[in-house]
Amino acid sequence: MDEKSQVKKYSIGRFFAEFGIVVVLIALLALFSSLSDKFFDIDNILNILRQVALVGIISVGMTMVLLTGGIDLSVGSIMGVATVSTALLMLSGVHFMLAIVIVLIATTALGLLNGLLINRLHIPPLITTLGMMTSLRGVAYLLTGGVPVFGFPGDILFLGKGHIWVIPVPVIVMAIVFILGIIFLEKTRYGCYIYGVGGNEEATRLSGISVQKIKYIVYSISGLLAGLAGIVLLARVNSGQPKAGNAYEMDVITSVVLGGVSISGGEGKLGFVIVGVLIMGVLTNGMILINVQDYTQQVIKGLTLLAAVGFDRMMQTRRAKQV
Repeated sequence: MDEKSQVKKYSIGRFFAEFGIVVVLIALLALFSSLSDKFFDIDNILNILRQVALVGIISVGMTMVLLTGGIDLSVGSIMGVATVSTALLMLSGVHFMLAIVIVLIATTALGLLNGLLINRLHIPPLITTLGMMTSLRGVAYLLTGGVPVFGFPGDILFLGKGHIWVIPVPVIVMAIVFILGIIFLEKTRYGCYIYGVGGNEEATRLSGISVQKIKYIVYSISGLLAGLAGIVLLARVNSGQPKAGNAYEMDVITSVVLGGVSISGGEGKLGFVIVGVLIMGVLTNGMILINVQDYTQQVIKGLTLLAAVGFDRMMQTRRAKQV
């Protein structure tokens, strides 16, 4: 093989390694638009964006956690606790703005607790957040007695059902969270530290950076954003459901890994996570439009996660051989 062919092969491989996720999104858009005339209706496009908003909000926090080499399986349960807690506070007479502040502080503290267990007790992130996921789901049911919470004031509903021009408010909230997240990761020293912890934790520690502090920060942000997503969900469905956020961690992790964030930490861009989130939204919406059964959808989503992680591992192995 001559040098020109090698360069061409390398360029094509590098292009798909960096932008393959965009190609996948375009392919899915083309596929579902050909299978359903309703797919590109403006109402359906806005519905896709509205549906992915919650996953998108949580994905920003999950991205930071994965970049450090950790994982947070508790985000769905934190979301559920936030939903029912906000509803119960408003039902007891607390103003909705104060209720939001209280719940966001509480969910940030739950994220901080994850960091504490990981840092101080040295419990692996997978086990820590799995235990928190199970416990907090139980808390959500205990707080409500297992029944949805209704009857609170409707002032909060704009956050979930409102529009600014034609754009749903949840989509605007997601966009703001992504913008702030990108600025934090790419323009601040703490963003560099997060990548450093995931890339080489020991080297980062020897550089004088507090690895524990970085982990406290990322798990706290993850808890904060899961709480925010729970509040937006409450405003959208107008009820506090104890099962709210159930299995959201699956869609969130899949979206983040699809977006090119390495499951081993240290690699990935939040900008591409947006594409991963959109892929999951388009995939789910498209399958519904063409009447794919729920169980089949679960199989496809699970295979999507396996494919994303498998591709990540393959690229890591390839890079290791090139070094």
